[in-house]
Amino acid sequence: MARTRVRFASLLALSAALTALVSGCGDGGGNGDTASKDDATGPRGGKPVVVVTTTWEGAFAKAAGAEEVKVIVPQSVHHAPDYDPKPSDLAAVGKADFVLYAPFEPYAAKIKEAAGSKAELIEVDLDNDADKVRAEVAKLGKLFGTEEAAARWTASFDTEYAKLSKEVQGSWPGGKSPAVVSQVFTAWSAKLAGAAPVGTYGPEAVTPAQLAELSRKKPALVLDNAHMSTGTVLPDSGARQIEIVNYPGADLDLLPVYRNAAVELKKAMGGS
Repeated sequence: MARTRVRFASLLALSAALTALVSGCGDGGGNGDTASKDDATGPRGGKPVVVVTTTWEGAFAKAAGAEEVKVIVPQSVHHAPDYDPKPSDLAAVGKADFVLYAPFEPYAAKIKEAAGSKAELIEVDLDNDADKVRAEVAKLGKLFGTEEAAARWTASFDTEYAKLSKEVQGSWPGGKSPAVVSQVFTAWSAKLAGAAPVGTYGPEAVTPAQLAELSRKKPALVLDNAHMSTGTVLPDSGARQIEIVNYPGADLDLLPVYRNAAVELKKAMGGS
C-alpha cells in the first residue's frame, strides 16, 4: 500500500467548487443558514457528525456510538487508497465534527485541507484483532462522548467473538491447531481460529526467498487478504488458501466480518 500512488491534483479545484457551494448556502441568513450551522456543530442534541473514509472506519465509529456516519469511498472501490474524492465528499467533510482515516489512506488529510473543515482528524488503527478493536472503540467512544454505547457494543462483541472462536476451534482437524501463514492484515483471523501462526507476508508481493522460507514451515492454511490478493501465495506447498475479508458492508456492522471469517475457516478445516 505504501507504493500506491494516489491522485490529488483535482482536490484544489474541488475545494474551489466547495467554497462556492458553501458561500451560496450561506446567503440570506434565514432558516437555511441556521440549519447549516447546526450541521457543523453536531445536530440532533449534540450528537457528533462523523465522516469516514471507508466502511471499515465507519464500522468502528458506529460501534463506538456514532449515529450519523458518512462514508466517502464507495464499496465498489476495491482498493480504497486509489479513490479520487468528489465535491460532495468535500461538502460532507466541511460539515463534520470528526473525520476518521487510516495511515495507509494518504488522501484523508488532503480532503480536510481542501474542504477547509474544522473537524478533528482522527487516525484509526484499522485492524480486526479483537484487542485492537476494543481499544479503538473505547477511544472513539470517549472522543464522541458516547462511552456507554461503546461499552454496550464491546460487551456484545465479546460474547459473539467467544462463541465464534469456540466454534472454529471445534473444527480443528484431528483436534489439533493447524499451522497457518497470514497476510499481515489477516493475522486477526488466525487468532480467532486459535491457529498456530508460522509466518506472515505482505503487504508487498512474496519474494522467492520468502516463498521458500514460508513453504518450509509446511502450513496447512494460507489466510490471504481479499482486498490485496496477488493470487496463490504458496503454490505447490499443499497449503489451502482462503480469502479473508476485512471491510464491513454498507450497514457498517463489524460483527459479520468475524462471522464470515469463521465460516471460511471452518470450511477450510473440513468442518461444516
